[in-house]
Amino acid sequence: MAGGTAVVQAAGTTAWEGFRQAVARWFGRGDDDRARVELERLDRSAADLTAAGNGASDGLRIRQEAVWQTRFEQFLEALPEAEREQAADALRSLLAEQAPVTAVSAGDGGLAVGGDLEIRADHGSVAGGVIHGGVSLGNPSQPGPDVS
Repeated sequence: MAGGTAVVQAAGTTAWEGFRQAVARWFGRGDDDRARVELERLDRSAADLTAAGNGASDGLRIRQEAVWQTRFEQFLEALPEAEREQAADALRSLLAEQAPVTAVSAGDGGLAVGGDLEIRADHGSVAGGVIHGGVSLGNPSQPGPDVS
């Protein structure tokens, strides 16, 4: 699945050229004609996604991810078992090398989260990732179980 997602995420980015070459070489496994066919497939997918621009529907992205996920799976399944694990390892390495480096940042007074975040308030309290200004709640409740 990661392969299909990587193709969709890389399409139209500055990383695309190197990524598409690496994926085509992986599929080609030394066969230049097979690699060329994969380059054409990759280019068609990228063209579809790029033509849709930033407004590309989730449906289009999901379809392209599914197409490439299936492509990777079928290719691996067609390999002799002895080669399959080596090819899978090579694909994992390729995807790890090509994984986009994402940084999380926020401006002054902002909150940036690179993963899950849960902020919860209970017993009449206040919780927030960022609170600008003061907060007043009246008489504070006493710690302990809610008796209401």
